[in-house]
Amino acid sequence: MPTMTPTPRLQLHQITKRYPGVLANDAVSLQVAPGSIHAVLGENGAGKSTLMKIIYGVVAPDDGVMLFNGRPVHVRDPQQARALGISMVFQHFSLFETLSVAENVWLGLQGALSLREVAESIAVKASEYGLDVDPHRPVHSLSVGERQRVEIVRALLTQPQLLILDEPTSVLTPQAVQRLFGVLRQLASEGCSILYISHKLDEIRALCDACTVMRGGRVSGVCDPRQTSHAELSRLMIGSEPPALPPHRAASGDVMLEVRGLTLERPSPYGTALRDVALQVRAGEIVGIAGVSGNGQSELLEVLSGESTAAPAGSIRLRGEDIARCGPVARRRRGLHTAPEERLGRAAVPSLGLAHNLLLTRRDAVRRGGWLDLKALRAQAAALIERYGVKAAGVDAPAQSLSGGNLQKFIVGREIEARPSVFIVAQPTWGVDVGAAAQIRAQIVALREAGCAVLVFSEELDELFELCDRLYVMAQGRLSPSLPVAQATVEQVGAWMAGLWAQEAGHVAA
Repeated sequence: MPTMTPTPRLQLHQITKRYPGVLANDAVSLQVAPGSIHAVLGENGAGKSTLMKIIYGVVAPDDGVMLFNGRPVHVRDPQQARALGISMVFQHFSLFETLSVAENVWLGLQGALSLREVAESIAVKASEYGLDVDPHRPVHSLSVGERQRVEIVRALLTQPQLLILDEPTSVLTPQAVQRLFGVLRQLASEGCSILYISHKLDEIRALCDACTVMRGGRVSGVCDPRQTSHAELSRLMIGSEPPALPPHRAASGDVMLEVRGLTLERPSPYGTALRDVALQVRAGEIVGIAGVSGNGQSELLEVLSGESTAAPAGSIRLRGEDIARCGPVARRRRGLHTAPEERLGRAAVPSLGLAHNLLLTRRDAVRRGGWLDLKALRAQAAALIERYGVKAAGVDAPAQSLSGGNLQKFIVGREIEARPSVFIVAQPTWGVDVGAAAQIRAQIVALREAGCAVLVFSEELDELFELCDRLYVMAQGRLSPSLPVAQATVEQVGAWMAGLWAQEAGHVAA
């Protein structure tokens, strides 16, 4: 007898979604088989997020048909999607900050369990999948990476038939990534279908058995990523291969930023204490700080940027000058600029237009007496948008209207255009597609080539290995010895993320 072809878990036929002036999805068709791990690739603005929101019921399509398990469905809202068996982990989180982790998850489960039972389930799932989540912590006390873990656990607790994951591994060590991949493969073997959105081509090629590539709101190709090279995937996605970055080098410039014996108690009951942190960044080098989110990176970034002035006197020096008690404005005047990891809320005001968001860190258009030169401000914003390839509906477009990658290009560009002598950037390409990530990294490398001292906080080891000249690893509020990237391995750095570093004199930077 002939083998029966199983009914696809999900079928999209000619899905179209229009916004004023934008055709977000243009007759998109997609098919996901039961038990398939199906990647969706595309630049920021390619239409991936809109398509996923249509599947999950957040957005209604203008045209097209969606079938789930062979039956036509009109998903009106996420509650109906979850009832059908569809769960999604968003890139931009949907959590109530004033509630605890368990309360957030309990709300998403429609009260099927008691709050105590939900807290116990979270602890079990978190342990099973290697995700460090405390069910009793309030969400406002969590870092960006910790919030993503909450979203992943919440989705897994619904036991979905179709799980949509948007950039799920940026908060994990290499060992934890492999463990998560094992979980996803097990879910797939049990019949769960997975839509996997990621800009990490090596992950997609290692994990996924099918891939739909989008460009400009349309499907530009369908392939088996296991049989497709990085270069071919890049060409399908952006029309070309990302440019290669210049080779790593040993810096011989002056020490621009130095931290000595920085010890701080944790700023909140859920924070991380810093213990005897020491680092140096020289002119003309890029130094990376690796580590799993929640190990003190946020606390260190706050005292380096000046958001916190709690650091002991003399513990932070810029060109030899003690800046430990200086605020962000005073540090910017001395040439230190920062791009924080939280784009909306810290790096940009969501409701303000791009031109006015320049004023957060740039004062070029402020004239004597505090008057604002709007013409100059708008011209600066327009030049930045053009120079950095930011896709936006003009200089007055609210920051919250931009895709993650385009907003990040604007924020990084805003700080780079200030010509800093020291630039600190956190998660520079988190959730950003290959094309935008390559552009941002090229801009950071250009800063190094111009003699700037650059410090990069990132949880993506591939990015740190590609971008940085030296690495430190942060674990439990402590910083490892410095390690030249040319001598580092993924396995070694992954072990150091657990605090297992050898105090070898040869590893310590001069």
